[in-house]
Amino acid sequence: MNFKTHYSSNKGRESSVLIIYTGGTFGMAYNYEKKFLEPLSFDKITEYIPELAKFDSNIEIISFGLPIDSSHISPNDWKQLAWIIKEKYDLFDGFVIIHGTDTMAYTASALSFMFENLNKPVILTGAQLPIGYLRNDARENLITAIEIASKKNNGQALVPEVCIFFNNKLLRGNRATKVESTNFDAFMSPNYPELAEVGIHIKYNPSFIRQKPNAPFEIQTELSTHFSIIKIYPGLGKELFQHLLDAPKTKAIILETYGSGNAPLHKWFLEAIEKKIFKGIVFLNISQCLMGKVNQNRYETGKQLENMGVVSGGDMTMPCAIAKLMYILQNTKENNLISMKLCTSLRGEMSEMK
Repeated sequence: MNFKTHYSSNKGRESSVLIIYTGGTFGMAYNYEKKFLEPLSFDKITEYIPELAKFDSNIEIISFGLPIDSSHISPNDWKQLAWIIKEKYDLFDGFVIIHGTDTMAYTASALSFMFENLNKPVILTGAQLPIGYLRNDARENLITAIEIASKKNNGQALVPEVCIFFNNKLLRGNRATKVESTNFDAFMSPNYPELAEVGIHIKYNPSFIRQKPNAPFEIQTELSTHFSIIKIYPGLGKELFQHLLDAPKTKAIILETYGSGNAPLHKWFLEAIEKKIFKGIVFLNISQCLMGKVNQNRYETGKQLENMGVVSGGDMTMPCAIAKLMYILQNTKENNLISMKLCTSLRGEMSEMK
């Protein structure tokens, strides 16, 4: 794989953590002469975080050959992350991925589906202020993410799933979404409890953490991007809606609807969806609301979509819905199975459908 090793320490300790730096705000420093932020060399990471040498764990830091801004993240980068962890899986007890915040929830969601039978922690973290700033959130986020990634209970990983740790909260990765661009509290899990809360002590919530699977770890790296997203809004017209439906190579469409999954009852709107479903296009209904869930049986507008075969996305976040659709479209060919998997919790990403 194309990556560079920056740091390795504490040989002979009982636990080990691999840190993978992908890019983002975390790894920047302020150039006072040029007066702008620029990437810092992770070869000098101990100058910014000397606490790394104090951990009772073996720690190794590697980075992508060319660190990238998270707004440039693509499925190919997810594939690279998956392969790095696959190749290093037996050598480390846990993994920390340093990632830009803008697409962190997308990456966490995607990896949760790409990893099958994961029984070790994969913790994504990052920062709103760079490690090169005197005042920053980068240091605490990384230090705590390492501690969580190395945490064991009776010799077993305490959090064997893909998570996001940010600003004293440990969240299930495919349940998280970014909600802030200027405050440290950048992420929340709108429809699922926090897996851990961090204060003087780390308070884990074991009843909400997924159980360790009893099967070999595998990865599925191929994802399909043959789908589109249509946001429903007042004034969306017939011609534009039809144009969006007719995008080439489309296998599925996410409808971003109102409230509990409601959309207009215009005849042209419903007929256009029904025709596409008849032609084999899968429709997934995701609410524009941050909290709550899609319930297509609550109002007539949602019921019409239900009767036509539009799939309810329940309480999935949009980043999760996108990642899940990529995974299912690539690995499932029959439409009825695609629909069934979309409304089934595969990695703890959604609450039970009722």
